[in-house]
Amino acid sequence: MSPSDAAIAQTEPGTDTALVDRILAGDVLAFERMMRLHNRRLFRVARSILRDDAEAEDAVQDGYIEAHRALAGFRGEAKLSTWLTRIIVNQALARRRRPHMPVATEEELDTLAKGDGDVPPETPETLAMRAELRRLIEASIDGLPDAYRTVFMLRAVEGLSVEETAATLGISSGNTKVRFLRARGQLRNALGARLGSLLEDVFAFDGARCDRIVAQVCARLGLPAPSLPAVGESNPT
Repeated sequence: MSPSDAAIAQTEPGTDTALVDRILAGDVLAFERMMRLHNRRLFRVARSILRDDAEAEDAVQDGYIEAHRALAGFRGEAKLSTWLTRIIVNQALARRRRPHMPVATEEELDTLAKGDGDVPPETPETLAMRAELRRLIEASIDGLPDAYRTVFMLRAVEGLSVEETAATLGISSGNTKVRFLRARGQLRNALGARLGSLLEDVFAFDGARCDRIVAQVCARLGLPAPSLPAVGESNPT
């Protein structure tokens, strides 16, 4: 969770059901907070399925519209994050079935020479190299088979447990473990030892994208314009 996410979380109700109750009672700020808390994970999940930033944003927005309409049915039997992720997964899969979406292919992953383990100074040159390596990682993740890609994003990038990932995707824990190990093995072969330290940077979810999703969902639902500070800004005192 980023510092800005943590700041928002400090103002959240103590439980998922409390937050949902506030939303159902008409608390627009609570709905906005819910979106900001879950935006990054939901975007990354949608992006892992659709392999397209714009399509992923649209899937997240449509998912929030669906979630807003279905919140009365939330019973707290699963985490709110899991419930929302299931909705986004279904939205993304539905988009994948549309004729205009590209069909995923299993291409060979690009290979990179392993580094010597030293951490280079943060110069413009090394920052540019880091950005290029991040793009290679993203391309390699996009090249994973469909069955592995979303499992990898949830486990390695978002840090979900085996059980949470399995519950989110509706597959067994054993299947989750197998898919994750195979995905990690393919990426390790392609990227070497540099993979782990750069995972946090892949499919970056910046403040502008978060704000855009929140604003557009509020507009589509006829809710007031967002009032929380943009990601990275301090909460008002």
